[in-house]
Amino acid sequence: MTKILITGSNSGFGRLAVLTLARQGHQVVATMRTVSKGHDLRRLAEDEGLDIEIRQLDVTDSDSVEAAMADPFDIDVLVNNAGFEVQGAIEQIDDVLMQRQLETNVLGPLRTMRAVLPAWSERESGVIINVSSIAGRVAPPYSGAYAASKHALEALTESLHFEVSHLGIRVHLIEPGRFLTNFRDSIVFPSVWKGSLHEDRALAFRESLTSLDGAGPPADPQTVADAIARAATDHSAPFRTLVGADAELIDATKSSMSFEDFETTMRTALDWHD
Repeated sequence: MTKILITGSNSGFGRLAVLTLARQGHQVVATMRTVSKGHDLRRLAEDEGLDIEIRQLDVTDSDSVEAAMADPFDIDVLVNNAGFEVQGAIEQIDDVLMQRQLETNVLGPLRTMRAVLPAWSERESGVIINVSSIAGRVAPPYSGAYAASKHALEALTESLHFEVSHLGIRVHLIEPGRFLTNFRDSIVFPSVWKGSLHEDRALAFRESLTSLDGAGPPADPQTVADAIARAATDHSAPFRTLVGADAELIDATKSSMSFEDFETTMRTALDWHD
């Protein structure tokens, strides 16, 4: 039986991944900064007889990471899912906001990976799955801080793959597009964002993004949980998995042309012109 630790498990992709993997028969350690937010997950586990342990873990706190992952030999798979988005124009993002973004989205996964890698290298097995975003490959306007954090996470993950693949440790990236979760509820904005010209332009851009999915609702986030589950359990899973038609379209378009042509193509597709 595989034992899987997932960060940011109280909602969104993390919660769905916990339930998906537990229903497949795995032991899952669902970690979150505030364990009281895991009551619903604990109730579901009891009702369905699922092997889910709720554990406190704040990825921004080294002591918390060390306490939650004190025995790395007891963990087979690490899923770094915890994260949030700072949204705002580059000129509005001060040092404190940027540090907060990187502390969770980059240093958080770095801390958890450091916690398991020495032991796993000795054991010569383990799986690390880092949940990134299409923003880790294409940086949209007004998401510069978030995209920078995900670009950094992708760089760390690629480098790690080359460092540990020969030791039997698998490393994977999951890159979701736009999905219907409560992720947007945790977006943090600069104090000068509300009422600014940047806010109006950003709202117009967000609205235009619906054209990439036929103006319908965002895709089912269960597909992201399924991608995480596959990476956790399937040795043939690819290093990088784009999830969502919009993510696949954006990545394929950018990869096939110059940046200038990509900009023109996307502005036309989104009908987003100045």
